Amino acid sequence: MAIQVAEKLPPHDVEAEEAVIASLLVDGEAIFKVAPVLQPGDFFREKNAWAYDACLALWGRNEAINQITLAHELARRGRLEEMGGVAYLSQLVAELPTPLGVEYYAQIVQRDAVYRRLLDASQRIQQMAYQGGPDLPAILSRAEGLLVAVQGEKLASDFIHIRDLLERHVEGPGMEEAAAGSEAHIRTGFMDLDTLLGGLKRADLVILAARPSLGKTSLALNIARNAAVAQQATVAVFSLETAGEQVAQRLLAMESNVDSTRLRLGTHNEAEERRIMRAIGVLANVSIYVDDSAVVRMPEMRGKAWRLSRERRLDLVIVDYLQLMHGGVPAENRVQEISYITRSLKELARELNVPVVAVSQLSRAVEARATHIPMLSDLRESGSIEQDADVVLFIYREDAYVRRDEWERVHPDRPSDSYPAGMAQIIVAKHRNGPTGTIHLRFREKTARFEDLLVLPPEGEDGWS
Repeated sequence: MAIQVAEKLPPHDVEAEEAVIASLLVDGEAIFKVAPVLQPGDFFREKNAWAYDACLALWGRNEAINQITLAHELARRGRLEEMGGVAYLSQLVAELPTPLGVEYYAQIVQRDAVYRRLLDASQRIQQMAYQGGPDLPAILSRAEGLLVAVQGEKLASDFIHIRDLLERHVEGPGMEEAAAGSEAHIRTGFMDLDTLLGGLKRADLVILAARPSLGKTSLALNIARNAAVAQQATVAVFSLETAGEQVAQRLLAMESNVDSTRLRLGTHNEAEERRIMRAIGVLANVSIYVDDSAVVRMPEMRGKAWRLSRERRLDLVIVDYLQLMHGGVPAENRVQEISYITRSLKELARELNVPVVAVSQLSRAVEARATHIPMLSDLRESGSIEQDADVVLFIYREDAYVRRDEWERVHPDRPSDSYPAGMAQIIVAKHRNGPTGTIHLRFREKTARFEDLLVLPPEGEDGWS
């Protein structure tokens, strides 16, 4: 007689899933703890996924999450009776041991979701291996890609203090030995820009945009450094494009005024070594927190920012960069998704009462014009970026488009030393509550550092106190 073996279910923990939903219904703070960790697809039981997705929707609309509002949202979606009605929600709450363990419950759900994805990837790898074929390197590359996708999607990082990132740098090549929250505005640290803007106002969404390689990330990090050092501000940096260690190296290069390439390779001299160690001492004692998750959805970002705001007083949020973000909600196209993201960033700025500086790309239309000077219509992918922003800043550098010999040919009446090498125009193209205009900064490309024109230390010397 044949013996039938029951099919083994993939890893899951229904009790942990139900505890997450129940915690959301009784603890108003629970959503901030689990939103950065869980997605609806992480739930094994479908009705729990429906409930969690509905909770995220309520949260996204700034509505309270409780049995009544969740039941209403599920009924609106036609899911309430299918998942067991109000009785099921009441049962979840009644059986919850304690909402204090919501982070632990979420970790169990997330871990099992990773295991299920790993099983799915292994089955696909097994199929590829059985099919075989002459191109073994291609099969191995695809298999590796499947495993990396599992790891990259679910093992997202969280905020890391700049001190910890600097410690990693100290252990790297060439370095073996080696209460402003009450202020109304956050200063950028650049005199003319602060005069024009009156500083970065709390609850404002600031868009900082430029074409690639013109220094938009560098300027954002300069502002983060200036606020953290000069005002003792707590700064959250969401770095979607650059790893945390690279963010730390950029900050270290601009703080020490040491060529970033030599800093990275460890080929700096003894004098530069002293400046580097002094810079590490400065940066290690400021409140800059870096989240370098390569994939971050708006609910996750919101949850992380809220949590940091509760643990440390938060003064400034930097997002680098806007076009790499995901909305985390259904959208018909990318334009709608960007619109949702910019609106959510503006809401986040108001909720936390902090300025949010979002770095943005510009469309290629800039390259097609003779002057290459950006305009508001160049903001990429959505007009809502301009609409939702309180301030829009553009970076324009003439030396990025015109070589010295070309410039001298066009300006024969001007001395050659007036070529605008390292000169950056910061164009305030939109200022909801103040004037627009253009200010000039000096940009030292080798150290990724912007400086006021009035503060001009010799190349290679530290001009920051």
